Amino acid sequence: MNAMLVGADTLGNIPHVLQSFGITVQKHISGRNSAHQRKVDRLPAGTDLLILFTDFLGHNVMKHFRELANSGDIHVIACRRSVCALKQGLEKVGLQEQNACADCQHRCPRPSR
Repeated sequence: MNAMLVGADTLGNIPHVLQSFGITVQKHISGRNSAHQRKVDRLPAGTDLLILFTDFLGHNVMKHFRELANSGDIHVIACRRSVCALKQGLEKVGLQEQNACADCQHRCPRPSR
């Protein structure tokens, strides 16, 4: 699944989180450069998911990208730029992490039976 991200200057751990859900970042547009936002008249071909980081975007920008996604029948997730908010948004649209424990760097104790 391919995603286009709109907002946030840097992505930090977000590509890793998306990868754990089987999603690759197809394109990222920063939330601060308004010139890049205005030039977009359609989403890239093959985009399956649009993620809007709301704490870095204005209402008109979000409205524009939602309209582009709706015209292409593409799922939209609007959330803050945090790993927890992103995971909640992905789970709301029905996506689940793939092999979450296998990829995790933490060594949690296994639950006892």
